[in-house]
Amino acid sequence: MRTVVFSLVVLFLASCAPSLKYYTKEIHDDSRWSDSELGKIQFYLSNDIFLWRDVNRGESVITNGKIKMVDGREVEEIVIKKGTPGAFLFSPQKNHYAVSFDNNDDSKYLIFGPSEKVNGRYVLLAKDWDRRFGKVTYGDKVYKTTNESAFAYLMVDVDKTRRTKVSTTKAPGRKVE
Repeated sequence: MRTVVFSLVVLFLASCAPSLKYYTKEIHDDSRWSDSELGKIQFYLSNDIFLWRDVNRGESVITNGKIKMVDGREVEEIVIKKGTPGAFLFSPQKNHYAVSFDNNDDSKYLIFGPSEKVNGRYVLLAKDWDRRFGKVTYGDKVYKTTNESAFAYLMVDVDKTRRTKVSTTKAPGRKVE
């Protein structure tokens, strides 16, 4: 009996969990949401994003992130974990989204856009990519990020974003006299 109850509880909890899907150019094109509608969609990260930058002398006050010593240098590190919820702020250009994962500062956002290399998924975009690192602006500072962060995709709960209202009427039928 306990096994049955436990199984039902697990099944119930699993059904409550969001069914996250990759946000793609196809979803974007099919939906044609306005900026205000996009602002109502909860985005999530598929993978961790790591940002870091060297801290200059006299710049040690860090509000979001950590200060670490790396080879005698002070480094500010920001980690945005897999599954972190984010909100659409604006579209800097066609098909590109500024998404913030910081609930206190709208200037701290990252830019995502579709990549044909990964079937149109919305990926982290950087100013420059070389083989190992990219440069992104977060807040008013430029950070480096690993090339693994390029594989952090935007995800959405498709059940919530793709609700379709269906109105069904049953025809009563018509008899010949």
